[in-house]
Amino acid sequence: MAEPPILELRGLCRHFPVRGLLNRRIGTLRALDGVDLSVAAGEVLGIVGESGCGKSTLGKTIMGIHAPTEGEVHFEGNLVATPGHVRPPAVRARLQYVYQDPGASLDPNWRLRRSLHEPLVIHTNLPRAEREARIREIVAAVGLPDAHLELYPHEISGGQQRRVGLARILALGPKLVILDEPTSGLDVSVQASVLALFRDLRARFGLTYLFVSHDLAVVRAMCDRVAVMYLGRIVEIGPAAEVFAAPRHPYTKALLAAAPRIGGPRVTESFALEGEPPDPAHLPQGCRFRARCPLAAPACAAEPELDMTGAHGAACWRWREGME
Repeated sequence: MAEPPILELRGLCRHFPVRGLLNRRIGTLRALDGVDLSVAAGEVLGIVGESGCGKSTLGKTIMGIHAPTEGEVHFEGNLVATPGHVRPPAVRARLQYVYQDPGASLDPNWRLRRSLHEPLVIHTNLPRAEREARIREIVAAVGLPDAHLELYPHEISGGQQRRVGLARILALGPKLVILDEPTSGLDVSVQASVLALFRDLRARFGLTYLFVSHDLAVVRAMCDRVAVMYLGRIVEIGPAAEVFAAPRHPYTKALLAAAPRIGGPRVTESFALEGEPPDPAHLPQGCRFRARCPLAAPACAAEPELDMTGAHGAACWRWREGME
């Protein structure tokens, strides 16, 4: 019997009010608009798409930084988020978020030792000696020397700041970690060491990752499955190898065609991604990608559902017609 998913989203929505003159509400921005998703324990699920597609909003709504407008978030079999629901404090330690800019999440006036002690002070009753022992163990696990504990955030590099950010959350013993653009702004050599660290920590601590990124090469190397988002909805999802080798949605094909590639043919040479996504406060009727899609047809005036064939699915009428 298959184990239940560690994370399950049911119709998750996050809408933001659009305000005009005198702070009057004049519309609604649908950053997330009906996301259904499940993540297995130990899995690495990549979330990809253009800027503004809802990737980071999805992670922050799962984490509890944003409250859902509609839908539910279930974590380890328990309801942890729905409109009006108060998240149990115990969930916060087991579900953690690594920010895109880890330096911004560290107090510039605190030495790293104090920043690492803080989450343990908030979430545990451990005496200082035990907190210190745990911090030293975790700092060693992320590949930093003890001497760095006496430094301030501005005295270490961007890659080291990411390691400190990981140490802060690992000290609490999380089970699922949301990584928001974890390699952005890093040199290629530093990226490689950080990705190797993610793999090592996943194996050592039994972690599950939700890997939010625009870097398709990194997602391909790191993730077991990939979910492609466009204007607040998942338009394709499946095993990473299948999605990259045989994408089904025109938007996925366009993303892959736009990705830099050294040597060898592209998977989707003929799909060019042109123009900007529509305003999420004024979504088009039907398929949200049809205004930019080279395969748009009259059937696209109705919005397609995510149609799964095995573990790989796409929300596209033209792909469904091809299957029929």
